[in-house]
Order: sequence, then C-alpha cells, then structure tokens
Amino acid sequence: MAAIVSQIEIARPPDEVFAYVTDVSRFPEWQGDVVRVQVEAGGTAGVGARFTTTRRFARAERTLTQEVTAVDAPRTWAARGIDGPVRPSATVAIEPIDGGNRSRVTFGLDFVGHGLGVALPPLVRRQAERGAPVSYRRLKERLESGPR
Repeated sequence: MAAIVSQIEIARPPDEVFAYVTDVSRFPEWQGDVVRVQVEAGGTAGVGARFTTTRRFARAERTLTQEVTAVDAPRTWAARGIDGPVRPSATVAIEPIDGGNRSRVTFGLDFVGHGLGVALPPLVRRQAERGAPVSYRRLKERLESGPR
C-alpha cells in the first residue's frame, strides 16, 4: 500500500512550523491519539535520536519506540518505528509559500507489520486515515492562534 499523504497550509513561517511539528514533546497537544511521549537521553534534535510514544489504539494504549531518520530544518523531518508489531514511518516536508509568511506542510504516514502484527497495518491505516486530518486541523489551529 502507498503511504497516506496529507497537506495543510498554515499561516506561519516554515521555521516556526518546523520547530513545533518536530518537537515530539508537543505531539500530545495536537495528535489526538498520543497519550504521552518520553524522550530518550540526548533529545530528539538529530538523526538517530529516539523517543517513545504511547498512543491510544482500539481502546487500548500501545507504546513504541521511534527513531529520527532525517532532519533538514526547516524543510524535512522523518522518523520510523523500531519496535512493536506495527511500525510507523512518518515524514514531514515544509515549503514556504506567500513569500515565506505561510507554510505548506506535507505529511506522509505508512505502516509495516512485524511478527504477529503482519496483518494489522490495514486496521491501523484506517484509524490513521480518520484521525490524521483531525490532528492536522488541531496543529493548524494551535499554530495560527498563538502569538507571533
């Protein structure tokens, strides 16, 4: 299956959008399924940094570790799951629009099943397809309503 790709325009400059959207400690503020995030020692600023995310899925909490795989501030960021039965891969690409006063954000999200989870990606994908647009709207509202 192809990745889920979504775009949203945000009335903030790319550097502000990038700083917020890639700050994993802020994921619970705009991603509705995120219960908590724990950053491993060393933070999440660079490639190879790891963080643990606890998400609500099918009325249960699931915890997985993710690793940052790409950083090119303020343009791109990517992370992938490194444990668990279903491992997400997420990408964020930010491009300036309106002379750099606004940003177009493109999210890519994909899932791979491992071990007993090999049959689960379609179920996880359906939940993500329903939940991601809500999260992206929350992201837009948070960024556009805050002080400049």
